[in-house]
Amino acid sequence: MRHVDLNQFDLNLLVALDALLTEKSVTRAGARMHLSQSAMSGALARLRRAFEDDLLVPIGRRMDLTPLGRELVEPVRDILLQIHDTMTTRTKFDAATSDRRFSIAVSDYVTTILLQDLLQRLASSAPHVTFDLQAVGPRAMEDLERGHLDFLIVPRGYESPLHPTEVLFDERYTCVVWRGNTVVGSTMSLEQFLTLGHVVVCVSKGHGPTYDEQVMRRFGYTRRVDVSTPSFDLAPQLVVGTNRVATVATRLACAYARLLPLTLLPVPFDMPPMTEILQWHHAHELDPAHLWLRGELRQAVARLPKASAGAAAHQRPRRRRPVAAA
Repeated sequence: MRHVDLNQFDLNLLVALDALLTEKSVTRAGARMHLSQSAMSGALARLRRAFEDDLLVPIGRRMDLTPLGRELVEPVRDILLQIHDTMTTRTKFDAATSDRRFSIAVSDYVTTILLQDLLQRLASSAPHVTFDLQAVGPRAMEDLERGHLDFLIVPRGYESPLHPTEVLFDERYTCVVWRGNTVVGSTMSLEQFLTLGHVVVCVSKGHGPTYDEQVMRRFGYTRRVDVSTPSFDLAPQLVVGTNRVATVATRLACAYARLLPLTLLPVPFDMPPMTEILQWHHAHELDPAHLWLRGELRQAVARLPKASAGAAAHQRPRRRRPVAAA
């Protein structure tokens, strides 16, 4: 292993190295750091001498990382995040006085059944703490990797293998139809399920199929998609007044069955439960603020109702309009 004298190495170059490894472009890295192209080229030259490697090389009309450059991506990012946490972390976290801002990538479904209650409670106990709720998808995973996102809440199978996770809760699925549906009654067969038009959720481009779609593909089932929406909250609303069906997380289905003229029916095949996962960057593992919010999330999960599709199916809708979809 080559000896490196840190006294002769400008640690500020690590920030430039992270920008170059991420952007794979001297011009874009310079813009990110508010440096001229010549200044960024100078930083790259110094980094090449320090590592005795080109790090970033031209391939045709683009630039790409050398093997060493690719190996440095994660370690350099982790070092910078650890330095940031060292500079900002305090010995304790006081939620009552802190003005910490948390960024969380989360679906509107989890926001409705879990975060809505949590944020309402924290408005009193942590009045100056703020939250930035973002959409899930490929961009969220990139932000988590870069340390720009505090938490990611996704179904198991959508998380990164590189960072810590914690199981939040398991969820089953329920079929939702309008109470005036003329095709199905108190039960629905698999044949009816596959024949009816469906309201389905497509979270974002590049995110991949939703959990229920993955399960259906494993069974070899293909449903007829009449309506596609990016919102889990909208799916139960969009079946009202039609003979369509939506396959919805049970707790969300129960919530909307109290607001809308809906009938909830069992999914006509054996759909295994979905597990929602909480994930954070490993550099934040011992951050007192992160530890606090993880604890608050566990308490919110403990307050979740034990949803029963059968019980909700017979409840009369209340005379109020549903909350607008997130």
